[in-house]
Amino acid sequence: MDNIFISICIPNYNRPDELLRLLKTVDSIQTDKIEIVICEDKSPKMLEVRGKVKSFCENTLYQVNYVENEVNLGFDKNLRACILNAHGKWVIYMGNDDEFVPGALDQLINFLTEHENLGYILKSHYFIHKNGKKERFRYYDGIKYFEPGLDTYIQMFRKSVFISGFTIRKELTESLLKDDFDGTLLFQLYLLAEVCLKYPAAYFDVPLTQQYDEGTPEFGNAASEKALYTPGSITVDNSIKFLSGYFKITRYIDEKHKLNSTVLIAKDMSKYFYPSLAIQRNKGISSFLKYVKELNRLGFNVSLYYYIYIGALLIFGKNICDNTIRILKNIIGKTPKL
Repeated sequence: MDNIFISICIPNYNRPDELLRLLKTVDSIQTDKIEIVICEDKSPKMLEVRGKVKSFCENTLYQVNYVENEVNLGFDKNLRACILNAHGKWVIYMGNDDEFVPGALDQLINFLTEHENLGYILKSHYFIHKNGKKERFRYYDGIKYFEPGLDTYIQMFRKSVFISGFTIRKELTESLLKDDFDGTLLFQLYLLAEVCLKYPAAYFDVPLTQQYDEGTPEFGNAASEKALYTPGSITVDNSIKFLSGYFKITRYIDEKHKLNSTVLIAKDMSKYFYPSLAIQRNKGISSFLKYVKELNRLGFNVSLYYYIYIGALLIFGKNICDNTIRILKNIIGKTPKL
């Protein structure tokens, strides 16, 4: 295992077909440098998952470390289980229903080989809408490097919620495997905060992964999640509890490091809050306004853009707003700096 450079870590729950689809997109020619770690979280479809992984192992050159958890750990604890079972210098998390973009993994490996001093890598990725339109999430013009500190932590935090492609140096996480944030579904952001405060980071300007607008959430089955989330849907209550998790992490970081990151992150998130607002728009105006009221209570209503998004969603609806934002991003070539 000494030659393993990257551990692709997949915290799995159900979705056997999607998992196999993901595994088939691992396309590096540097097979001896890659380990695939799958921690199956005692899901109802565990036997199907086991069968899919077995069939993949019979036809692959990659080392596969497949683990079946004895109990259902929940998402955050399973992220830690992946790290504990990984042997690579770098960890790349992947959601089990996402994919690698063809050819991108080798480009990332080459980049990491040349920059082994980095602690965290922010990736670019695609979101594929139900109508087949592909939206790229691109944050800067080209590769960009960041010195450690508060500003880097703030810049990386919001951009790193989507877990697939989340790349971090494994040795830097091993002292951070705490359970304080179980149930937030955001444990990776705690790792990011601690690492970016102390180690340099970079933005890798190659789309690494892609996510489909499909499926239903599996969160809410573990003991740490049952009181927080309703499995199979994204209710207003689910969304509010999820968004509250951001500040649970930032307030911990503030207290530990004597910072004011919570206020700064709330301002940054507010300016780019459209996706979190849009997710509840199709449930009707009354439900949407109730959601907005709860968001205001949490403190996300601290930018003009936040209110522009609300107004546009109320007047034009989600579909028109989604298409408008996608077109604007394609014209600009990246997410604009607001």
